[in-house]
Amino acid sequence: MNIGAIKNTSSNKILFHVIIWVFFILTSLIQFYESPFTINNDFYVQWLTGIILFYLNYFYLVPVLLLEKKYWLYFVFVLALITLFMIIRINYFMPEFRHTRPLRMMPPPDSINLYLKGHRVRSVMAKQPLFFKIGPSLFYILIITISAIIRTLTEFYNNQQNKLIAETHRTNTELIYLRKQTNPHFLFNSLNSIYSLAHKKSDLVPDAIVTLSELMRYMLYETDNQTVALEKEINYIQNYIELQKLRLNNIEDIVINVHGDTRHQFIEPLLLISFVENAFKYGTDYKGAAHVKIKIFILDNNLDFWIENTIENYVKDPENSGIGLVNIQNRLDLLYPNAHELNISQDNKFYRVHLNLKLDSIQTTIN
Repeated sequence: MNIGAIKNTSSNKILFHVIIWVFFILTSLIQFYESPFTINNDFYVQWLTGIILFYLNYFYLVPVLLLEKKYWLYFVFVLALITLFMIIRINYFMPEFRHTRPLRMMPPPDSINLYLKGHRVRSVMAKQPLFFKIGPSLFYILIITISAIIRTLTEFYNNQQNKLIAETHRTNTELIYLRKQTNPHFLFNSLNSIYSLAHKKSDLVPDAIVTLSELMRYMLYETDNQTVALEKEINYIQNYIELQKLRLNNIEDIVINVHGDTRHQFIEPLLLISFVENAFKYGTDYKGAAHVKIKIFILDNNLDFWIENTIENYVKDPENSGIGLVNIQNRLDLLYPNAHELNISQDNKFYRVHLNLKLDSIQTTIN
């Protein structure tokens, strides 16, 4: 966020607070409507001290004491502030609270009327209900409570947002790492295919290099985005298959069928290629014949991906075996949580993968 945006946000917050306080103060003035009494100075002192107490509690007492679980110290400070404000108001702005009992000494005869008048006023004050006497302190308690609730909820919300941002950045970093793993893995396999053609002195080497350049162009310029058009991703897979066919002797059992409308659909780039790479890696026999069958069905926003290959050339490598599949499983968990189903099965002859994916359920991330 730039400096201008920060200043604008701060200004909006200040304006919002001002509007809220003006609203509450104006609302409290309703009690004086058509009243014979004028607004005394205590009304202004009440709101001034209330606002001071609110922000002292909001900016200091709650974050420094309450949220740090220093409960006793917090309540001591709150009680001290309320007592201080009440003493100031009672001694300087609420004289009626200093005389709540009638005088016992009879005044001089010439001032009997004045005495009786004062006696009646003070008697009325003495008979006021308890709420009237403790009302000012309840006002401060209400201010403290509202301030503490707002600050606590704000802190909770900010913590949740910070956790979400941190998790998003961690996810982005992990996805970048997984994508970088995919690129060299694909490149090494493709170069091995071209090397095989060159070793045979095949005339197909130039075509293989052109196909590889198309694949690399896609990887360099298309896959930096969070999603790519499904149609381009499928074209990429088809080009990879064509590159593999150039090095094989028997390609009759290499089939890819695509059903459904791929337009206006998007997918995480290079998500399916690991399955295809493994199929050619382990589904090609020593004679250069491969059995790889791929079916892709798109219906609405749902993708079904099926791939099957024979197990002809499977020699387990403890260091590198399964890297591509682990990679893709991690990416699926990060990008399509609860929106994918991956089933892998194997028998004595075939290795099968079925992936069901909800294309519109990809998780958004922060760049």
